Amino acid sequence: AVENDKINLSLNMFSFLQTGQKQIHFSDTSVAVNKSQSILLKKGNCIWTELLDKESSYYCKLLFFSEKQLKSFLTKNNIKKQAENSDLSFFIINNDDFITSYLNSLSIIASKPLQFAQNMLSNKFEELILYLISKYGNAFIAYLYSLISSEPSHFNDIIKSKTYSNLKLEEIAFLCNMSLSTFKRHFRKEYGISPGKWLREKRLERAKELLELGNLKASDIYFNLGYNNLSNFSAAFKKRYGKSPKQIF
Repeated sequence: AVENDKINLSLNMFSFLQTGQKQIHFSDTSVAVNKSQSILLKKGNCIWTELLDKESSYYCKLLFFSEKQLKSFLTKNNIKKQAENSDLSFFIINNDDFITSYLNSLSIIASKPLQFAQNMLSNKFEELILYLISKYGNAFIAYLYSLISSEPSHFNDIIKSKTYSNLKLEEIAFLCNMSLSTFKRHFRKEYGISPGKWLREKRLERAKELLELGNLKASDIYFNLGYNNLSNFSAAFKKRYGKSPKQIF
């Protein structure tokens, strides 16, 4: 079974995927990346799933940096914001020869004594940011500034974003920075119904809509709508609509 891991990032993070695939859920959106891409993530809560390639194991390199480091870099290099802050939770980087060489250099640094490695990593961080600014321009600068002045998503925005996902209640609560019990109380106060019942209804409604279009089968949609197996989905669907998914045309 594929497991979702709850991640609390206290620092901003580059994830350089070497093999496999990664799916990441944020409070407002989701994204999937493969080994031809790297990704920059804002600090905060997210949920990710690591998927193996058929012929190899999952492996990635991570590079963390603080808001203080970023502010120091922007000031030192006199980099000014030219556009409105990005509202994205992530920034996708397409790997190229520079990124490949950069990752090889990180491996070499890891073998050095700690004192030297830390100083070298500080310089390597600046080298990477300067390169990405030269590659992506104002879009990347705007994203960097959003890492400093980001604001948390509102409760209702998160619910809207994750209604038709395969996330469990406790995972959605995590993205809202709430315990499961607090989340349930807050949800009932906002919507007048338990979150479990509300999500089941919404996801089954979406399933019916998708099946009625005629392009997808139950086996194509059950997992993305939060069901672990086709049998459970079919039973829930029949209980709700009085007919099996196969009978929907």
